[in-house]
Amino acid sequence: MSSVLIRKCRVVTPYGVFKTDIYVSDGKIDALGDGLKERGAEVIDAEGMYVFPGFVDEHVHFREPGMEFKEDFETGTLAAAAGGVTTVLEMPNTVPPVADVKELRRKASLLKDKAYVDFGLYGVLTDESLDNIEEMLEAGAIGFKAFLGPTTGDISPPSDGTVLEALQKSREKGFTIAFHCENRQLVYYFEQKARKQKLSPLTHLEARPAICEVDSVRKITYYAEKTGGKALLLHLSSGETVDYLSSSHLENVIAETCPHYLFFDSRDYEKLGPLIKVNPPIRTDADRKKLWNALRQGIVSNIGSDHAPHTLQEKERGMLEAPSGMVGVETMGPLMVNAALNGYVSLERACEILSANPAKTFGIYPRKGAIMLGSDADLVIIDPREKSRIAASKLHSKQKFTPFDGYELSMKIRYTILRGKVIAADGEQTGKKIGKQIP
Repeated sequence: MSSVLIRKCRVVTPYGVFKTDIYVSDGKIDALGDGLKERGAEVIDAEGMYVFPGFVDEHVHFREPGMEFKEDFETGTLAAAAGGVTTVLEMPNTVPPVADVKELRRKASLLKDKAYVDFGLYGVLTDESLDNIEEMLEAGAIGFKAFLGPTTGDISPPSDGTVLEALQKSREKGFTIAFHCENRQLVYYFEQKARKQKLSPLTHLEARPAICEVDSVRKITYYAEKTGGKALLLHLSSGETVDYLSSSHLENVIAETCPHYLFFDSRDYEKLGPLIKVNPPIRTDADRKKLWNALRQGIVSNIGSDHAPHTLQEKERGMLEAPSGMVGVETMGPLMVNAALNGYVSLERACEILSANPAKTFGIYPRKGAIMLGSDADLVIIDPREKSRIAASKLHSKQKFTPFDGYELSMKIRYTILRGKVIAADGEQTGKKIGKQIP
């Protein structure tokens, strides 16, 4: 379809919710207003429904190339479309890591015909890749990721000097560096202590206490303020980190958390075990409540799914040996919109954290993450009158299990629209693989 008219919807923006029509032409938002004429457009009657800007998931691991048995780009982006995510930013810890222009271009070429949604590609920040930053930016890297703590792929952390120099480049060139904030040496220390204790459902939590996260957060925020570089603190998990950020008034630092830190806490380990094993760990009820408050107050401004699949066989190895990570790109949007409809945050705040702020963080706003004249017509149409349920067996990821299995939602995603084309309806694929790389 070349034009679409969405009638009588309630458009959700960071500044309010407005009843209007949306006219889409040639993939862009062409008009907003009451009583817009059809002009030959296909009409979607959205009376009583909310329309959000397409969700931007700034934090996905789709495992291709190198680990396609866990996930691949086709299944990952299909899951994204089903969950209202129209743009994904793909992490660089694939095999081999995206550390230079050659690998960035190879990965982009490999993925370009497999995407149901638009995508950006991170480069990895290590001591060896520091000198490649400028040419990787020119070749289309959306940003860079530094793995300070141990994670899938066992990528070496950048030295302090590399972090400083990279943040200086960030200030000069205007790009964002995303940080996995855990002190690696402290993680190794606490993991060895945990291995000497009796195994319990809380073993992983005890192996990576909050001090590991807070120590790294304090260092990176200081470096960012000192250099003027732009730092994104990924998957924050602890109330101690929230307390530090609340008192710091940082200008160049953006904080992200993930749905699993908001909906689960340490009491869930007994039942769910390795299914909720992630890095950093899910912590206590007190940590969870502080993260919700931080979202309401804007201290934490972004949400990412940290979609990081593993096979069920891998997850059944036990709390110490099972890999960390879970699927989440398909459930992130429904969970957070449902939370807004139930009063945990406002609809406006949900729009900010799911769409506008991630797009702003990576310099793709208002092309993405906005419902404005001239923006890409990336839209999510949500019916708050129709209930739905998260069902693991119906996920579009290769991995058909989630700790959210059976979770009841007081809403349903009716349509996901990418650049004016319906790519999913009622959670099922309707469109072709039209996703493009966003440089």
